[in-house]
Amino acid sequence: MKQFFTHILALLLVVSLVASEANAQQFSKRKQYNSVGVSLNAMNYFGDIVPKASIPSLRFAATRPNIGVNITHRFAPRISARVALAYGQITGDDEKAADKTDPDARFRYHRNMNFRNNIFEVSAVGIFDLIANRNNYIKRPDFVPYVFAGVAVFHHNPRGEVRGGDIAGTGVTQGAIVNLQPLRTEGVDYALTNISIPFGGGVRYKLNKSFDIGLEIGWRKTFTDYLDDVSGVYIDQAKLGSAEARYFGRGITRTDDGTFINFNVPGEMRGKGNEKDWYIVTGLNVNYILAPRVKSPKFR
Repeated sequence: MKQFFTHILALLLVVSLVASEANAQQFSKRKQYNSVGVSLNAMNYFGDIVPKASIPSLRFAATRPNIGVNITHRFAPRISARVALAYGQITGDDEKAADKTDPDARFRYHRNMNFRNNIFEVSAVGIFDLIANRNNYIKRPDFVPYVFAGVAVFHHNPRGEVRGGDIAGTGVTQGAIVNLQPLRTEGVDYALTNISIPFGGGVRYKLNKSFDIGLEIGWRKTFTDYLDDVSGVYIDQAKLGSAEARYFGRGITRTDDGTFINFNVPGEMRGKGNEKDWYIVTGLNVNYILAPRVKSPKFR
């Protein structure tokens, strides 16, 4: 899977560079233009708190909204660059995602972890149109499929909901929403600002002279395994410095009869550990083309 995505990114880069070089001399500045847009999206996540312990597994009921704004500049018949800001949420819940009757998912059900994470993202991507527009913006094609890839910086903050309260003698309040990163539940002080690799594809439709509407799906390959605050193993309870840390860090395990017990075996698996987390953004975007100003020739 990793090699597949690596090859896709490499191919997009090579094709974009070749096409840009071949078309740059043919595409005058008069035909270049900018557009601004807004997007309304659905956001999902791949990580440790999903139905199956694999990247393609996600729980559609955990879908959350994402909104964004962007500005795009067209450089060549097939090449554009886009800068975007986006804000959305991802979430996961062992109680709802893991099937306790499935031997492969039973551990995750009893682990009983949950999280929600608001993500603010700034991205810059190159867009390669599969149908070229060698004319000005007015004569652009009606329907254009495209692919994109680039780089993004995102800020996140995973939080968890306390469930079970004082049943386990933790001293934390039932229903409290707690910031998880400061708790160091696995003894790791991970960063809340990270880099990701956005890539994907979409289709764009010309509504009229000035407006395009499109559908797009984009994956974000991150370099952190802590979007959900779950990655490695349980650590010694003595290293957990607060009631909230002991609650989330030692594991409040749900039993088959619905009660809660402590689960704290240092070194016992808490997360998969060998896969980084991903998030995916799918949605609708509307773009308004800023008509370029054409300078009239001066005659003397």
